[in-house]
Amino acid sequence: MAKQSIFGRISTLLKANINSMLDSAEDPEKMLDQLVRDFSNNIADAESAIAETIGNLRLLERDHAEDVQAAAEWGNKALAASRKADELRTAGSAADADKFDNLAKVALQRQISEENQAKATAPQIASQTQVVDQLKDGLNGMKTKLEQLKSKRAELLARAKTAEAQNKVVDAVKSIDVMDPTSELGRFEDKIRRQEALAAGKQELAASSLDAQFNSLEDIGELTEVEARLAAIKGGSATPQAAIDAGQ
Repeated sequence: MAKQSIFGRISTLLKANINSMLDSAEDPEKMLDQLVRDFSNNIADAESAIAETIGNLRLLERDHAEDVQAAAEWGNKALAASRKADELRTAGSAADADKFDNLAKVALQRQISEENQAKATAPQIASQTQVVDQLKDGLNGMKTKLEQLKSKRAELLARAKTAEAQNKVVDAVKSIDVMDPTSELGRFEDKIRRQEALAAGKQELAASSLDAQFNSLEDIGELTEVEARLAAIKGGSATPQAAIDAGQ
């Protein structure tokens, strides 16, 4: 009963604290640290309650030992009184012998009373001893759980920090993604591409204009040659073949 009441109360409080912290958890490290503190405090409460239970058991054992010792002493007194009575009766003093026999009877009654008390205490001692052993095992189990909790705390904090770092890396990569047209680098690249396209357009336009100029010059040359040949024919100074040779 004592074991159930001690650990039952602690278990209820611990579960309530854990549920409360999980519901309002923002900082994993603070939550885990608080959980370790609460569990450590619960262990301290359990140790105090178990120490009180052990103290009560030791008092019970001491009382039992005193009852056993008292029963033995009263047995010795009864034996001594009985022997004295036998000596007096042998010596012919019957009255004094009866007196010591009566003392022996009184001593035997006290011996029986002490033995009964010792017998009544023995089952309580056995039961309390079993409870104390169970409480000690439960306490050792709690201490083992505390060490596991501390180890798990370190693991969870490491995982939380790793996850936080990974999230920061992902966010950083997303913020400088050059393929993202909404990012600064994406807009800058688009601007450069437009400037490059403009330059290419100007170059193409310039080349087209230059070709047109050369084409005009060729047209002018052809007209000049025609005029020269026509003038040669009209002047009668040359045949068509001669005009051609003249143009050359």
